[in-house]
Amino acid sequence: MVRFGALFDLHFLGYKSDKLHHRCAEMLDQGGKTIDWDDFRFVLAIVRGGSVSAAAKQLAVDHATVIRRVDRLEQHLSAKLFDRRKTGYLLTEAGQRVADSAEAMESTIVANQEAVGGSRAHLTGTVRIGAPDGFGSHFLASRLVKFTERYPDLDLQLVATARLFSLSKREADIAISLTMPKEGRIVGRKLLDYSLGLYAAPAYLDRAPKIVERGDLPAHRFVGYIEELLFTPELDYLPQVSPKISAKFRSANLIAQLNATIAGFGIAVLPHFMATAHPELRPVLPDEVRISRTFWMLMHADSKDLARIRAVADYILETVESERALFGANSRRPGEGRDP
Repeated sequence: MVRFGALFDLHFLGYKSDKLHHRCAEMLDQGGKTIDWDDFRFVLAIVRGGSVSAAAKQLAVDHATVIRRVDRLEQHLSAKLFDRRKTGYLLTEAGQRVADSAEAMESTIVANQEAVGGSRAHLTGTVRIGAPDGFGSHFLASRLVKFTERYPDLDLQLVATARLFSLSKREADIAISLTMPKEGRIVGRKLLDYSLGLYAAPAYLDRAPKIVERGDLPAHRFVGYIEELLFTPELDYLPQVSPKISAKFRSANLIAQLNATIAGFGIAVLPHFMATAHPELRPVLPDEVRISRTFWMLMHADSKDLARIRAVADYILETVESERALFGANSRRPGEGRDP
């Protein structure tokens, strides 16, 4: 068992409560009552499992043991960590600080275990990834299987949609973005540049006027985004292709645009990593129309070093690097930006 007092700096807790901080120091000074790490694992288990029953199952103990250990920790700290409600246990402000600090402790232990022992740590909890629909649904989703084989007890959530994610509000632990924030306690690194181009299906091209040069494009039907629903100007591709064209079919969802293009609705600007997976699509003016964008991986400064988040972030970097050619851009290697 890892003893709390042996490895923990009280100031690391960041408590705003002087009373709680004082009580922690007092407990550590009482040799026979030293708080141990195991007590804090029970708090984390309830937070991660969502209930006492789930925590008991995760820790392989009975329901009463979980309650007893949490009660004991609350008595030691003279602080209420949970509000007991009919719907379950809800963290108090003090409980949230204890849970955050306990997870930071866990991450330190995990890092030492892997560095010294060379073994892969056992991780639990949940990591939520927010990503654009194309990257999230078309690329990342199917490639997370290997990660779950590495860490079978770590739960993953993938929110693949065209929107911005607030890391400070915990809408995601990791966000894949098209831009690097200029402010806030966000750290990030460049994943890679990726290329986009014009694509259409034979069902459209075979019945449409021949396309020889960019000047021929205004006579054609296009698929694109709904302008007022764009969450970032980086997705406003069509003006870059030609100011004389506009989309006749619009969707805020890139997968819907892809499917409409495959069905023969018209021409669309699509990422190469998506379009090349559909051999029925033909590139249109590939040497003349080239668009490049960048994927960034973002995390909040307060959580970037947590073991579960770091493990997922490292896996995403590793996966992208191994399939860099799929993205069709002469991109520099990942890691540029505000390094997490």
